[in-house]
Amino acid sequence: MAILQKLIRQPTAFVIARNFAASSGNNEGLSYERVRQIRAEKLHPSMSLATYYKKPILATRGQMQYLWDSDGRKYLDMFAGIVTVSVGHCHPKVNEAAKKQMDTLWHTTTIYMTSPVHDYAEKLTAKLPGNLKVCYFVNSGSEANDLALLLARQYTGNNDIVSLRNAYHGMTSSVMGITNLSTWKQPSPLSIGIHRSVNPDPYRGPWGGARCRDSPVQTDRQCDCKSGQCKASDQYVDQLEDLLNFGVPKKGVAGFILESIQGVGGTVQYPKGFMKRSFDLIRSRGGICISDEVQTGFGRTGEHFWGYEAHDVIPDMVVMAKGIGNGYPMGAVVTTPEIASTLTQAAHFNTFGGNPVACAVGSAVLDVIEEEKLQKNSLDVGTHFLLGLAEMKKEVPQIGDVRGKGLMIGVEMVEDRVTRKPLAVEKTMTAFEKMKDYGVLVGLGGLYRNVFRIKPPMCITKADVDMALDVMKRSFKESL
Repeated sequence: MAILQKLIRQPTAFVIARNFAASSGNNEGLSYERVRQIRAEKLHPSMSLATYYKKPILATRGQMQYLWDSDGRKYLDMFAGIVTVSVGHCHPKVNEAAKKQMDTLWHTTTIYMTSPVHDYAEKLTAKLPGNLKVCYFVNSGSEANDLALLLARQYTGNNDIVSLRNAYHGMTSSVMGITNLSTWKQPSPLSIGIHRSVNPDPYRGPWGGARCRDSPVQTDRQCDCKSGQCKASDQYVDQLEDLLNFGVPKKGVAGFILESIQGVGGTVQYPKGFMKRSFDLIRSRGGICISDEVQTGFGRTGEHFWGYEAHDVIPDMVVMAKGIGNGYPMGAVVTTPEIASTLTQAAHFNTFGGNPVACAVGSAVLDVIEEEKLQKNSLDVGTHFLLGLAEMKKEVPQIGDVRGKGLMIGVEMVEDRVTRKPLAVEKTMTAFEKMKDYGVLVGLGGLYRNVFRIKPPMCITKADVDMALDVMKRSFKESL
């Protein structure tokens, strides 16, 4: 309440100064006006379409959970470079690992052996269960998902891939077919052999209710499921089985890919038991199961290191990127020796995958997560955040749903809670801009861009959460 009173009494410029330690951004480099001109004239126009805010931020410096802009204004970063800065902007241990490796060896590719890639492969696979023991390193989540599809088809001898509606798996031409949000699909023939099952969303989907998902906060929809039973899960699995019966060859499928919690789609969680039962069904049809942990991995969901663990499954492949390198461009596929061996039928190579600097960074990230207990922090601070948002929902009628686990949180905004009609974009954007003006950066997601995505660096504190809650509440009251 004290923070909120300060917010109410003071102009925005002073709010930020009072709520954060005094510091200024690095103003060296191109001017704001020159950057805007170059962006408009020299960079691809799709970049402008994806730029946040009416007056975009020119970021100049980051430190842990904070960002500074070219005017020296400091922001609490609750989006982490799109769920990518896992342990904190410019974390000193990660920075030191990168600098040390840069002074020794930048690059050779994997045609020669280097210590960092082997050390990192051993540390990373130790974090995975069962026979998930073989790594292939790439440069992004899109590349990793592309490789996962290739491996699935090579290993099974089948072609057809199943994904979920509302899913996001990347932007390359091969994976855009499994990215099932119309706002992210180019009008090109990118979906051959791809099938999309009904998204098992307990809030916006055809089935689901107040006992269906694994979250400290549940949807308001009524649910008559009994303990240990989820009727919505039954119905969504039936839809998947129907798709397999009528939509794919009798020979079988190559694989099923899904996020353990949908990210870009708006932090959508599935009904309890859906992921486990769907994996069983896919395997009975000859396919393998791929868990896209690009956003949910590395302790972000709190209770587990990988999001799929909450579903009591072991995938055949795990895809990872984003938080793997705390912002350094890298990704990976981890799978079994049997599946990995199918890639030896022809030469396969990635010039920058397994880069020594990238692997040194990845290794340092694993160390920091363990040493600073960031998985536990995600659980404790994330639950505090979720419960605070649930309380805010009682005062803000436009909050339709609060969901998530750990520091993977979504707040879905609606015009009406009964009909669940999405909040008008202009209203959502007004609140979005207000939060930025008060010093808090969040993301947007969902098909209707009506979900505030909260996925900060995992080093944030409960004090940061309280400040963000105050800012969000004031922004909603002033905008809606």
